[in-house]
Amino acid sequence: MNHKQPSFFLALFPILVLIFLLVLNVQVFGDDAIGGANQIALLFSAMVGTFVALYLGIGWKQLEKGIVHSIGTAISAIVILLLIGALAGTWMISGIVPTMIYYGLDLIHPSVFLVTACIVSAIVSLATGSSWTTVATVGVALIGIGTAQGIHEGMVAGAIISGAYFGDKMSPLSDTTNLAPAMAGTDLITHIKYMTITTFPSIIITLMIFLIIGLNTDIQEVSKGVGSMLKALDNKFYISPILFITPAIVVIMIIKKVKAIPALFIGILLGGITAIIFQPDVILEIAGNMKDYAKASYITVIDAITVSTNIQTGNEEVNALISTRGMQGMLNTIWLILCAMIFGGVLEAAGLLQKITHTLVKFASDTGSLVATTATTCIFFNATTSDQYLAIVVPGKMYEDIYPERGLKPENLSRTLEDSGTVTSVLFPWNTCGATQSTVLGVATGQYWMYCFFNLLSPIMTVLFAYLNIKIARLSKKEQEAITSESQTGV
Repeated sequence: MNHKQPSFFLALFPILVLIFLLVLNVQVFGDDAIGGANQIALLFSAMVGTFVALYLGIGWKQLEKGIVHSIGTAISAIVILLLIGALAGTWMISGIVPTMIYYGLDLIHPSVFLVTACIVSAIVSLATGSSWTTVATVGVALIGIGTAQGIHEGMVAGAIISGAYFGDKMSPLSDTTNLAPAMAGTDLITHIKYMTITTFPSIIITLMIFLIIGLNTDIQEVSKGVGSMLKALDNKFYISPILFITPAIVVIMIIKKVKAIPALFIGILLGGITAIIFQPDVILEIAGNMKDYAKASYITVIDAITVSTNIQTGNEEVNALISTRGMQGMLNTIWLILCAMIFGGVLEAAGLLQKITHTLVKFASDTGSLVATTATTCIFFNATTSDQYLAIVVPGKMYEDIYPERGLKPENLSRTLEDSGTVTSVLFPWNTCGATQSTVLGVATGQYWMYCFFNLLSPIMTVLFAYLNIKIARLSKKEQEAITSESQTGV
């Protein structure tokens, strides 16, 4: 199709408008910006992008197709988000999460809680290959334990997310860990091995920071009220390790490569059954103390899956910890995701994102600047398309030929895609990852992003290693000549 090519500033203009509106919303609405103001900012910026596209001669039908395609890429995430809301509800009324909180409060010392939370999240995520599942299960329990111990919820969320994204990034079961080498043209094992060079220093520094924070925490202040919270949980719920059977089944299913949606659905059903068997008092309380237990069970489980449920324990702090919002609590996040996908769809269909990234490539003169440009592009796509996968796929396709032309093996590209695309997605409140994790944990992105030390360090580490020329995998002269020959002959 014949249409004008945008200038760099024109391509950047809708993004500048979005940045201005998002900053304004933070100033005016604070943490409540996600309640509607940011959605309107995304839609308004998408309209600005539409006007730019029309000026360039791009028709509305093309833009509409781009929007539909963009939203289509987020459908799976939206379904998972709804299921996570339902899972949190049934696992709360079943006593699964309260039991995790109970043992966590009883066993984990506040001074090492942040380190423990990070390590536990990393292990679970490494085993399951899913940061989302980790945050929605053990993450929910850990945020409750940390908050109950008086630790800043942003720090707790940062520790959970840091560990969860380390495991997601390094697990061979992770979709992004398989996607990045596929985009770059290398194999999975080579990719994972090469990532250890930058990933291990990042996680070690992260753990050291959390340990220092924990050791400098006032333990007496933190431990206030823990005894009364334990008593409140014990009085309201049946607390037993037997309740861990349900989460263990879900983790095993994911390790066995059962897809996330059916695994979460089974987890929801098992949570409801566990509640009916082990928590009759909670069932009757939520249902209004009716005599028909079968009817009360049905009402309570459906309410836990769909809407807000509140359980009274006599302790206000515990009440806040164990309240749930079900699927209904996820709707605002889904609204944000849809608006973000509309904005990203318009910019991609209009070719504005491509113009920006192609301009940036011109400044990549050496290995360090090339990796820095790639990392910036990944972060840019996380911020603009609001989708983690696009932040890997599009830059992967953009730079897949440039790296071998510069004499660099493809694992340099795949590592940069993961170090920058996978881990930074959770730092943007309008990205599907950021919106989901903040909703699941009940902590605004603006409260936790500065404590996601692993996520912040990873792109810095990969760029630093490139500039310092540390462990940069290079093609031999023969390999580079072979690649050049193939590209020239089209083989």
